[in-house]
Parts: sequence; C-alpha cells; structure tokens
Amino acid sequence: MNDSYIYVITALLPLSALMLVLQTNPYHALVIQGIVGAVAALVFAVFGAADVALTQALMGTLLAITLYAIAVRSSLVMRLGVLEDGAIAQSAVPKAIETDDESHLGQLMDELRTIFGKHYMRLELVPYTNTQALHRALMDKEVHATCVRREYDNQDPVASQDEQQPYHTTTRVRRLYDIMRTELSSPATNLTYVNALSSGEEHK
Repeated sequence: MNDSYIYVITALLPLSALMLVLQTNPYHALVIQGIVGAVAALVFAVFGAADVALTQALMGTLLAITLYAIAVRSSLVMRLGVLEDGAIAQSAVPKAIETDDESHLGQLMDELRTIFGKHYMRLELVPYTNTQALHRALMDKEVHATCVRREYDNQDPVASQDEQQPYHTTTRVRRLYDIMRTELSSPATNLTYVNALSSGEEHK
C-alpha cells in the first residue's frame, strides 16, 4: 500500500506552522491557525487516534479560533474620545469657522482610519459631553486618545502654526503617538503625548 500521502499531510503541519509564525496580519493569522489545527486533527486521524483528532478539532481549532478572534477584535481598537455634537454646537465659535472645522475634522478622522487600518486597527469614536469628561476618560484609560477643538476666543492671529491648528489630539499610548507623529499628514491637529500614570498620580 502506498503511504506517500501520509508524508504529504504530515509535511503540511510544519509548513502551515511556519506560515503562522511569519504572518503579520492578525486576521490572516487566525485563518492559518485554523489550518494548522485542521491539519493536526487530520494527522491524528490518519494515524488512528480518532479521540485525539476529535479533541484537537473541537478544542485546538474551533474553541481556540473563537477565543483568538474575540481577543483580536477587542484589542485592535483605537478608542478616540471626542465631544458630542451638542457640546460642539454650544461653543462660542463663529459659524464660518465652525463649518471649516467640521471639514477639517472629517478629513482628520478619515486619515486616522486609513493610518490605523494599515496597522490592522479600527478607529472607534467615543463621545463625551465636555472636555473635563474627555480628560478624565483619558486619565482613567477609558480611551486611548482624545481629539478636541481649540478655543478661538483668545486665538492670536500671529500665533505659531501649531497654535493655529484647529484641533488638539492627546494620547496616553506611546506607540499610537509614534504612529500618528510619523504618518499623520493632516494640518488640522497637533499631537501631544501624556503619561496617564504620572498624570493620574498628580491628580490624586
């Protein structure tokens, strides 16, 4: 009897495992993880270990993939705190400036989605009623960053370029700050990194 197919099936196991190790996209890695589990179950079945193959299929493949998918989906999210529309409308900003700022904000959000999409992350906007709630959420680690509009009441017409940017984005995650500082090209916001731990201790 020709058993060469056994060698082929067995060879798929280290090959798929190598592909899993080299994969950078976490969603593709989930698919390959499922292939690894399926191949392992097939190998066990070929060698007559039906009970081990069933355990591998149920626990090592189905359950593991489900848990990994939940973990990836929940962890690869950039939560950005913003002001609610009602809170924005109540601010004393000239109508022309407000309309222009909304355009800047839309462009900024689109660019952030594109940037974090390259890193396999989703951008989730979390609305708050006022800037105090935004700052507290950042310090309490409810959000990863905040984006607020600058006040125009006392804005100096000869201010620096950073001071003239309509939005201010603050993050407590150094990696997110590095990504935005490197890849963000929008002139609508300036970036600030804050250490949430040390800042939280100062507020205690």
